[in-house]
Amino acid sequence: MERSSSRRDGAGCYDDDLLNSESDGKQNKEVGEMDSIERIFESKEVPPWQNQLTVRAFVVSFILGVMFTFIVMKLNLTTGIIPSLNVSAGLLGFFFVKTWTKFLNKSGLLKQPFTRQENTVIQTCVVATSGIAFSGGFGSYLFGMSDVIAKQSNEDNASQNVKNPSLGWMIGFLFVVSFLGLFSVVPLRKIMIIDFKLIYPSGTATAHLINSFHTPQGAKLAKRQVRTLGKFFTFSFLWGLFQWFFTAGEGCGFSNFPSLGLAAHENKFYFDFSATYVGVGMICPYLINVSLLVGAIISWGLMWPLINLRKGDWYSADLDSGSLQGLQGYRVFIGIAMILGDGLYNFFKVLGHTLFGLYRQVRDKKSETELPVSRNSSSGLSSLSYDDQRRTQLFLKDQIPMWIAIVGYLVIAAISILTIPHIFRQLKWYHIAVIYLFAPTLAFCNAYGCGLTDWSLASTYGKLAIFIIGAWAGGSNGGVLAGLAACGVMMNIVSTASDLMQDFKTGYMTLASPRSMFISQVIGTAMGCIISPCVFWLFYKAFNNLGTPDSEYPAPYALIYRNMAILGVEGFSSLPKHCIALCYGFFGAAIAINGIRDAVGKEKARFIPIPMAMAIPFYIGGYFAIDMCVGSLILFVWSKVNKAKAAAFGSAVASGLICGDGIWTLPSSILALVGVRPPICMKFLSRGANAKVDKFLGS
Repeated sequence: MERSSSRRDGAGCYDDDLLNSESDGKQNKEVGEMDSIERIFESKEVPPWQNQLTVRAFVVSFILGVMFTFIVMKLNLTTGIIPSLNVSAGLLGFFFVKTWTKFLNKSGLLKQPFTRQENTVIQTCVVATSGIAFSGGFGSYLFGMSDVIAKQSNEDNASQNVKNPSLGWMIGFLFVVSFLGLFSVVPLRKIMIIDFKLIYPSGTATAHLINSFHTPQGAKLAKRQVRTLGKFFTFSFLWGLFQWFFTAGEGCGFSNFPSLGLAAHENKFYFDFSATYVGVGMICPYLINVSLLVGAIISWGLMWPLINLRKGDWYSADLDSGSLQGLQGYRVFIGIAMILGDGLYNFFKVLGHTLFGLYRQVRDKKSETELPVSRNSSSGLSSLSYDDQRRTQLFLKDQIPMWIAIVGYLVIAAISILTIPHIFRQLKWYHIAVIYLFAPTLAFCNAYGCGLTDWSLASTYGKLAIFIIGAWAGGSNGGVLAGLAACGVMMNIVSTASDLMQDFKTGYMTLASPRSMFISQVIGTAMGCIISPCVFWLFYKAFNNLGTPDSEYPAPYALIYRNMAILGVEGFSSLPKHCIALCYGFFGAAIAINGIRDAVGKEKARFIPIPMAMAIPFYIGGYFAIDMCVGSLILFVWSKVNKAKAAAFGSAVASGLICGDGIWTLPSSILALVGVRPPICMKFLSRGANAKVDKFLGS
């Protein structure tokens, strides 16, 4: 399961009136070219950190958090590709509170105006809430522990390596592991943001978006974006209802839309008209979507049909389609090899960037006879720009005491060490203690690397924990389950650490207090620890075939993570012929492709596919890649027709499609729970099959 860090934001773009009016366009150009954004807000007083944390902000955050959790959960259980939703969170947060305050203002009841600081608090809380749906492992390590996934692996199905989902232990586990990452990097906020001046591109882009909303021109644009989002939200929701209406029975619906002629033995190439994937395709960079399609063509278009011809030679012809000793083994483990190759390459690349960056920063500070430490020093402010002076002063004003971070980390770590072995008896207290010993360093590396590259390697750190702790525990002692649980512990720590630092960067640029940002993150994380398990539980109970390969929600990464854990404790002995050789080849190819991408430079690298994205369709199929490429095509054509409008409203259209289709999963889940089934079966037939059906019906 991977989370896309790349984003295509609409901040700073123009609405229709500004695009079509020369004078307004000139005015916006002047605003965009101003050296100081803070001079625009100079007349507006920055509220105290307590006033940035409003009741209305957290009410809106809760509503949006539930909505976004459904979206992330659906993506977890289908493709595992999760785009950045920060833009949607900031935009919808602006819309809800602006509507709220406008109504209260007309009635004379408004006591506190809506500020960009409050907008930042909402965005932070919403992303923290929905982020638990990703780091919680509901589509990867956590669901990989279940009996449903264990039966597909055909290995290590003993009770000591299986733990089925339950609301109680899932909520308890998330509460004891999700807050450590926050406390581990709080003392480093000044070093990262002020001293090292790390970019954090996602946090910076979100800050620009929020700042633009609260300028006169930006507010006008935001209203237009919200209206656009609302229209496509409604369309997407109704489209989901329409699709559901025609999917009664197996093989019904758009999933049997005629394929492209590839992978004839299994129809994995079709366009299923999914609003979610089209929207995701509009948000994700073109290269991601093209990489997915290339991977789908290589695997389902070429490799699997060719390997299928070797049935009876390379593997037994009597095996069922889900056996890892047959064709399924090639699909899963070649995909794993590519994911590991790409992940390890980027891990060492980012680690190298981190170490070199630290060396350079310390060297430069030494030359100034001053080391970077987290303190209230304001020396050197006079040499900064007006924006940086103002932002630095306010960022250093509301400090979070060091003792809170240290005591918080130690207390939560102690509770976790005592609690987690009762949830997972295979994971011993000393396993957890060792993880927590190294976790702050790894959290720092992930947060620092994310600041340089905008790429969080949380899943890579989690995979390393799978192999290390799984091998340490041993196969006979429940090493598979221990490895998966350790993955969850590590992944939650490093993921929340980088997310918090991104939010600190956003807060720094919008003059939101570090205290309000931290408290918002804590509240959002707490909400996510309850909301995410409940949403997953709804999916789990509503869809009886959840997690199976041919279902609507196959949860592909759950099987991949479980098989990684099996490899960690048992090795490769049961795989089909030549599978290991192919895995080595694709592992090396992933590293080589990444090396070539870095060697040729950014300009040429945009034409070379990304191995991590290529690997995802190896197991799932190419259907979602086609949908996402359609999203890219829509945005590309739109950009050619009117580049400014596409940039301004592309994110709003994509967010509307994703949110509408994502929210449809709530009523569809409820309908499934109460036993309401779609009334009509719609099938797509070839011309020959259709002629046979007509002949049969006419006879």
